[in-house]
Amino acid sequence: MHAVEGYKDRSPLLRVECSTKAKSTSSRWPRSIEKQSTHHWCVTEKFPTKVMDSYMIQMNSNSNLPSVLDVHVNIGARSSLPGKMKGRKARWSVKPSDMSNKTFNPIRAIVDSTKVKPNPNKTTIALSIGDPTVFGNLPTDPEVTQAMKDALDSGKYNGYAPSIGYLSSREDIASYYHRPEAPLEAKDVILTSGCSQAIELCLAVLANPGQNILVPRPGFSLYRTLAESMGIEVKLYNLLPEKSWEIDLKQMESLIDEKTACLIVNNPSNPCGSVFSKSHLRKILAVAARQCVPILADEIYGDMVFSDSKFEPLATLSSNVPILSCGGLAKRWLVPGWRLGWILIHDRRDIFGNEIRDGLVKLSQRILGPCTIVQGALKSILHRTPQDFYHNTLSLLKSNADLCYGALAAIPGLRPVRPSGAMYLMVGIEMEHFPEFENDVEFTERLVAEQSVHCLPATCFEYPNFFRVVITVPKVMMLEACSRIQEFCELHYHCAEGSQEECDK
Repeated sequence: MHAVEGYKDRSPLLRVECSTKAKSTSSRWPRSIEKQSTHHWCVTEKFPTKVMDSYMIQMNSNSNLPSVLDVHVNIGARSSLPGKMKGRKARWSVKPSDMSNKTFNPIRAIVDSTKVKPNPNKTTIALSIGDPTVFGNLPTDPEVTQAMKDALDSGKYNGYAPSIGYLSSREDIASYYHRPEAPLEAKDVILTSGCSQAIELCLAVLANPGQNILVPRPGFSLYRTLAESMGIEVKLYNLLPEKSWEIDLKQMESLIDEKTACLIVNNPSNPCGSVFSKSHLRKILAVAARQCVPILADEIYGDMVFSDSKFEPLATLSSNVPILSCGGLAKRWLVPGWRLGWILIHDRRDIFGNEIRDGLVKLSQRILGPCTIVQGALKSILHRTPQDFYHNTLSLLKSNADLCYGALAAIPGLRPVRPSGAMYLMVGIEMEHFPEFENDVEFTERLVAEQSVHCLPATCFEYPNFFRVVITVPKVMMLEACSRIQEFCELHYHCAEGSQEECDK
């Protein structure tokens, strides 16, 4: 036993290095610590062989030392430097995580791999960006901006908020979206950093690696990006363009198995611009109820529907199916960069219970909630934004939708599907009439190269031979874009065999 003078135990900083030439046949050795007296600790190394050694550390008073205990014991006269462990050769080997390797965004993959340059003789028209603020023709309302200024000037919202959001802000959301058929309280609201994080939290709380979720095709690519990064399988159910993008319910139900964790319903739709009728929504809910599958309702475009349609919040149509509804300020209030979203928990039969609610709270604690200044402005944004603002936004979107649909429907080889809401329109390409192009990706690339018009190929949304048009651009740009698309199609259109009559038109 070796006595080593140290420091008094109420000043726990002790840096002691001891060595012995005793040999051990194993690098694995348990340690036991026994207190012998008020200021004596015995640290005993136990070896699997009979060779044993022990150390006595005697604490002496020294009040000038800092308070960290750091004891290094070296056995077998080997170096005590970190990194010199048996069986490990020190070398740099830093690799990306499995989650990062499994994260894949099809839009970014296609757009970033495109090497085509626009026609330098034509100004670029981007019908590919789902950001309504890009062209400056759709500003948010002055009341919304003033609410942010007031929140900032108040000085009340510079600190941390609860990870799920201020109670007052959650009360504001609950009050705003409360319906008699789907009541809400503050405890039913989780505030998030945009609707994208709301979707991420819902997937994370409902599904484990190895389970699967049902996702629309065509559908928002983020669902797949998030799910597959978490090890969750994605099963695609079909939307039917000939039925204004209604769900193929029979095919969707056939995908459900014992590993299905949730069904994602996006209404109104990105990328389709479709709005489901009340009767169709009831049929979707019937499938979910029959199969006992909860629903993640992506309703970020809720209330952004044209005058001939009506948005029905899914939770107002069922008290049996548990629903997590995701929304946010981004689209309806035209402030996607402010990053405030929410989850509304509809669970009137207590199927989620406390476990899902508690799970959402725990998951929200990973980033400590959304921007506090936007939360501080939320009440004024919800209650002071004038109805004219919403009306004017929808009027512009509908005008562009009608203009674009009418112009593209008259072009041989294109089959647009009339939208009813949101900010998008899907256009089918009759590829047999464009034999120069192998698919929608090549079609849209050449459209950029020749006409400087950017549209997203619907391969990004798991739906080849279509492309998506964003209808938020100024009217003059929409007219010019449609004219260029017509010129492009007329140049590359070829009659299929036996269709001379169509060509003569």
